[in-house]
Amino acid sequence: MERKYAFSWDLLGDIAEGRPYLGNATRIEVYRLMQFTFKDIIEQHVGWEKTNEIFYQAGKLAGQEFYQNMIDKTDDFNNFINQLQTVLKELGMGIFRVEEADMEKGELTLTVAEDLDCSGLPETGYEICTYDEGFIAALLEGFSGIPFVVKETDCWCTGDRTCRFSAKATNEGN
Repeated sequence: MERKYAFSWDLLGDIAEGRPYLGNATRIEVYRLMQFTFKDIIEQHVGWEKTNEIFYQAGKLAGQEFYQNMIDKTDDFNNFINQLQTVLKELGMGIFRVEEADMEKGELTLTVAEDLDCSGLPETGYEICTYDEGFIAALLEGFSGIPFVVKETDCWCTGDRTCRFSAKATNEGN
């Protein structure tokens, strides 16, 4: 099967050349407009569960590419987290924190405040940050070499004011 949309970091393009006046800045509404219209159309075609699976997998691919292109490799967990906090904040993606971490057990509790996906949205009664789940899983796997499953446990859309994620190492890929 010929693929027309296989991802490559090159697809991000040369922003300076392509947008000499507007640059790399846009508003959150534009990002959310694209994300939630994609979710709406995909859900109409394949249902809610499959849509979440697709967004989780897309987040994983993004996290893998992000790790490879934006994070300096290190064996030191604190250095990795410091880098991640800095770059996520600089890019306006969110304020990343580690609440609990036991890397020997492969269990972490992480938060993202001012999350790009949901901070400020109305309450829906369910978590919506499945893309972030996959993104974080790939970042943790990139650092540790161990697959992780990440699940959002608190979300702005469930009445919380920060997104909280439970991450667990697994022997199975997701």
